[in-house]
Amino acid sequence: MDEDKRKGNLNAGSAAKAGISFGSALAMVISYTTWGSIPWAIIHGLMSWLYVIYFILRY
Repeated sequence: MDEDKRKGNLNAGSAAKAGISFGSALAMVISYTTWGSIPWAIIHGLMSWLYVIYFILRY
C-alpha cells in the first residue's frame, strides 16, 4: 500500500513539473511572437503562468 502512495505522489509531481514546463514554454512563445525580443521572452518564461494569465486578460 505504501508503494501505491509513493507512485501516486511521483505521478502528481511529474504532472506539476510538466505544467510548469508547459507554462514557461507558452509564456516564452507568446512573448517572443508579441514583442520579438529574446531577453523579454526569457523574463516572461521565468514568470511562467503569471505572464500567460496577464496576456489573456490584457489582450
